[in-house]
Amino acid sequence: MLSSGALRAHLIEARLAGTIATTREQSLRRYRLFAARDPRVLLGLEPERDWSFGDVLRLMGRECGISVDPTHTSGPDAIEPDRTIAALDAFADRIAAAAARRTPVLLGTGHPHPLLDFYAALADALSSAGCPVLTPAYGRRVDMATRFGVRTRVLDYVQGVALMREPGVGGAPVEGGVHTHSPLPVRTALGVAAAAAGPLPGLVIGDHGWVCGAGQLGIEAIGLADADDPAPFVGRAEGHLSVVVPLDDGAPSACYRPLIHYVLNRACLSR
Repeated sequence: MLSSGALRAHLIEARLAGTIATTREQSLRRYRLFAARDPRVLLGLEPERDWSFGDVLRLMGRECGISVDPTHTSGPDAIEPDRTIAALDAFADRIAAAAARRTPVLLGTGHPHPLLDFYAALADALSSAGCPVLTPAYGRRVDMATRFGVRTRVLDYVQGVALMREPGVGGAPVEGGVHTHSPLPVRTALGVAAAAAGPLPGLVIGDHGWVCGAGQLGIEAIGLADADDPAPFVGRAEGHLSVVVPLDDGAPSACYRPLIHYVLNRACLSR
């Protein structure tokens, strides 16, 4: 079993925590956009109260360990590794509880290239433990806003994990998989599941709009979030999300493998 000390060393070496690739400029810009309630950074969350830039900065300091000095405006950002480990412990505990209850789960990612393998391992472990891994709205087309205007994307499932693809692109697991912050995919999936009178998830696992959108609808959600994505942390602070793990969410896929082992071992789901 990977010890917390070994995990901490890996987080720092892989730059998942400690000094990360996310820049301070990017983080502060998105905090200001969140304070202005820009839908591009709300990720489907509807905050219950007004969050000023200072409020968001202080929250991210508590949740991620970033600097709360507003005059620190450039260079790489930093996440406190011990906060990442504590959140991973809580994340694993929620996975274990879902497995014990055989809770139906829905997994989805807006970061298919780096994070698909992480979520796929969770889907496999939860399925083996008896949890229904749901795949509603497979193949459904969704019109989504992008930097290039509205584009049609297709909801696909790879190894039990939802992602959005370019229409007509198949093949390798993440070929054609697109990066998205939108809550429309999870809203579509849940709407189709409800209309079909099929099972609804008792837990949604993922990132970006998948967890914020689900949490806003009252479904328990846990996930991963970078230092420049304040919405999941605000969602947790307001009680919409159960667990948010602070880490760099855009590293190479292999960097997350030790986290998979750590979470599954703690959840007693390793095989």
